[in-house]
Amino acid sequence: MRIRRETIALAALAISLSLGHHGTVPANAQTRIVSGEETRGGARPVTIPVGIRLKGLKPEPELQMVDLSVSEDGDPQTILSVRAIGNNSPLTLAVLIQDDLVQSVGNEVKPIAEFIRRLPKNSRVLVGYLRTGSLQVRQKFTTDLDKAAKALRSPLGVASAGPSSPYIEVIDAIKRFDAQPSGRRAILLVSDGLDISRGIDSSSATQSIDLQRAINDAQRRGIAVYAFYSPSVVTPNAILIANAQSSLQRLADETGGRAFFQGSGAPVSFDPFLKNLTSSLETQIALTYLSTHLDKGFHRIKIRSATPGVELEYPAGYLR
Repeated sequence: MRIRRETIALAALAISLSLGHHGTVPANAQTRIVSGEETRGGARPVTIPVGIRLKGLKPEPELQMVDLSVSEDGDPQTILSVRAIGNNSPLTLAVLIQDDLVQSVGNEVKPIAEFIRRLPKNSRVLVGYLRTGSLQVRQKFTTDLDKAAKALRSPLGVASAGPSSPYIEVIDAIKRFDAQPSGRRAILLVSDGLDISRGIDSSSATQSIDLQRAINDAQRRGIAVYAFYSPSVVTPNAILIANAQSSLQRLADETGGRAFFQGSGAPVSFDPFLKNLTSSLETQIALTYLSTHLDKGFHRIKIRSATPGVELEYPAGYLR
């Protein structure tokens, strides 16, 4: 399951929402993320994060809609709403930092704090640390961005603090989105990405059970994961590093986010990562459509637009 990239139209300062032959639904219709609790005429609302990558075009703040059509399992679906183009739309974000990362990550606390403070007004932020035993939440979801920024600290930087699998605690953080409003949702994960909870085999991106669970849970809740790679204080061999980075890449790709690396070592600075992340979030939307497939299993999503010019990043689907 890899992200599918299609082209979408970008026209002038506003682009209309295309609903095809399904009729018109108000763009501000109230919808919910997949929960199994609410249906409409045998259908159910699904919200997914969609990242827009512009090719040499700068998005205008007044752009509110995009011209899109959505299909699920090959069947056209009705779009209910497209929200959050531009940097003034609130975001629900969990910032997760692994506690056994190298000490140089402590130098990145201030830039991450400033990134949090610059989020759109009314954004909700959680700050947590992935460590042995359980997720340490230093700040529950709050709209006080300065308070969230101040909750950051340097990772402990000792081997005994590291989790056997960062994805177990990512799953814990994902569940905490359930009490938050629908709309744009994301996780910033700073981690080495290494899962050895079930032995060396579990370090593979295709073999990690907890990685797959994290992907499934994030897709189900419409959460895009953005991963910053940093090694831990115990540096594994080259094969394990490759497996760990591939795992972070897969987690980002399959949830509609992005993974960032600077080789196999510690990044010199997170500044280019944060700049790229900010740009990505400024052109991210929350798209809600009415799914007509109520059966359990994996449902594949495809988003299209007739006019080329922009790349679109979104999850390949979700598991119900």
